[in-house]
Amino acid sequence: MSWLTILNIVGLAAAAALVWLFLRTRAKNQLERIATKRRGGSKLVEQAEFVENGSHIPVVLSLTDQSIFYENMEIAAQIDLERIDEVEYSEGFGREATGKMLRLRAHGHTYEFVLDEKSASRWGKMLPVHHFDDPGKVHTA
Repeated sequence: MSWLTILNIVGLAAAAALVWLFLRTRAKNQLERIATKRRGGSKLVEQAEFVENGSHIPVVLSLTDQSIFYENMEIAAQIDLERIDEVEYSEGFGREATGKMLRLRAHGHTYEFVLDEKSASRWGKMLPVHHFDDPGKVHTA
């Protein structure tokens, strides 16, 4: 193998690494912009991972008096608190989960979010555990 071939391979690997680093940094900056936008009207704003079909998708998770929002560059979704039947917190599972799992059940659909320990503690204080057969409705503290 000639030195020119080796140089091309090293150059392509370096270019791929730079593209990956750029995209990762850009995604973090965009999540921070979303979080900044949400902080004005929300009780709580944290970065989390939305778990769907085994994929962990980075999102900004925010809580208002009426809704929970989860957003990133491709997702802009909300769950109205009045539609939530259950709220629970548990230890994360799987090799990617390294914190607490926030699990919301609303009309037969389960939403799961991985939060770090400190974020889960804040969420637990602002959105207490609620089971289907508990009296009253899901509410913020």
